[in-house]
Amino acid sequence: MTALAAIHVALKQLGIEPDDARDLYERQTGKRSLKQMAPRELEAIVGELRRLGFKPAKKGLEGPFAKQLQALWIDAYHLGLVHDRRDSALFAFVRRQTGIEHMRWLIDAEDASKVTEALKGWMAREAGVDWSVGNHVPDWYCAPGAKVVVAQWNMLANAGQEKRDFAAFKAFVEDHAFNPLTRMKAKEWAGVMRTLGARVRRVKR
Repeated sequence: MTALAAIHVALKQLGIEPDDARDLYERQTGKRSLKQMAPRELEAIVGELRRLGFKPAKKGLEGPFAKQLQALWIDAYHLGLVHDRRDSALFAFVRRQTGIEHMRWLIDAEDASKVTEALKGWMAREAGVDWSVGNHVPDWYCAPGAKVVVAQWNMLANAGQEKRDFAAFKAFVEDHAFNPLTRMKAKEWAGVMRTLGARVRRVKR
């Protein structure tokens, strides 16, 4: 549900008449028409309607950036950084970064980029994930899942749980996938990540 759609649902739910709605818009943004408002102003209206008692239906993840951010959140969980993998915890993180109340209202690419960069920066600083793509890295390492798995392996090696050895890394990955390292699919990287994630979280306790 977009912010504009949420406003229309909220007005009906709260029984707010058109003239009263326009007064509310003007108090919040200085504008009496939704058509004149920028995305942030629409979000401000939604926030005020929530304060007045609007309760949007809970339909899980919504919005153009929801799946992408959820995937990064789960990556951070498998790196032992996030302790609560639930969507509600991700929503709280989004709120802290942007001030936006819910993922379904995260419709601006600039706001989504703030959250993405905050998550990636956290994973780079605290878990050593290398998000860069250079000219001298193998193709398989360009996959986001591969970058997280390499960081997990390095964390386990630092803890003395694995060898700091490419052959051992390759053998482990291929033992937990259907394809060789050079032809790994995103779902296979995700599976290896889950396996290593359980071990990383035990080490970090």
